[in-house]
Amino acid sequence: MPGRGGKDALVSPDVQPATEVQAWRPKLSGVTEVLHAHFTDHAYPMHAHDTWTLLIVDEGAVRYDLHRHERYAFGELVTLLPPHVPHNGRSASPEGFRKRVIYLDASSHLSADLAGRSVGISSFPDPWLRDAISALHGALLQPGDELRAETLLTLLTDSVRARLGERIVMPDADPTAAYLLRDLIEQHIADGVSLYEAGRLLHFDPSYLVRAFSREFGMSPHRYLTSRRVDEARRLILDGHPLDRVATSSGFYDQPHLARHFKRILGVSPGVFARTAGLAAAST
Repeated sequence: MPGRGGKDALVSPDVQPATEVQAWRPKLSGVTEVLHAHFTDHAYPMHAHDTWTLLIVDEGAVRYDLHRHERYAFGELVTLLPPHVPHNGRSASPEGFRKRVIYLDASSHLSADLAGRSVGISSFPDPWLRDAISALHGALLQPGDELRAETLLTLLTDSVRARLGERIVMPDADPTAAYLLRDLIEQHIADGVSLYEAGRLLHFDPSYLVRAFSREFGMSPHRYLTSRRVDEARRLILDGHPLDRVATSSGFYDQPHLARHFKRILGVSPGVFARTAGLAAAST
């Protein structure tokens, strides 16, 4: 099945039909791999990663051993496995399990210094965080939603860091960072700018930029950029440009990407908007 980060499903011919594995490396800084898997009778032996493993289980339950303790991952639980700590895993029931996993570079969003703290609380209930992880997986399946994925990853790793006892610096009353980021976004409506590039250019931590922007403007940087791209698309449509050119010229990945956000914001599709504009021009 194509589409997941441009990769096809990796289904081995010598495994049970119920086994499904899809893996890809997204264009998202700090994420080394994304894995979606459905297993019935496969059991992971003891093994270790050099990355953080952030996973949610959508169906069934996983039983695993971590640091000589038996643990479970299921339902509303978020599971975070630290780098270089061996663990195994198997289904807790004959029906198997379905999971979604994000592997995070140990030197990026989560410090390796937090590994010891995570061993004791590797699976924990957190509905907001679980929803954010699920939303991130959704964003990673949508070409053109890179800034949304970056924003989600920044916020959810902040949440994980706070749970592990790290102090998160919140924006102060000075809105300077928010306006600097807005001005930078305005300079890159079509080509876009990543949070990490923005952080480098503006000398602010990316998570600080996201929180400062959202507090000042009441919307995330991603939603601001998308709304401005829709604004630019409107102008190009009114100028008479064809919709395929409108999509790419205003910064959208393709026409479906443009249509999805255009209709969400304006309530009509780009095609309807273009026809309405043409009728109005003809009547003048």
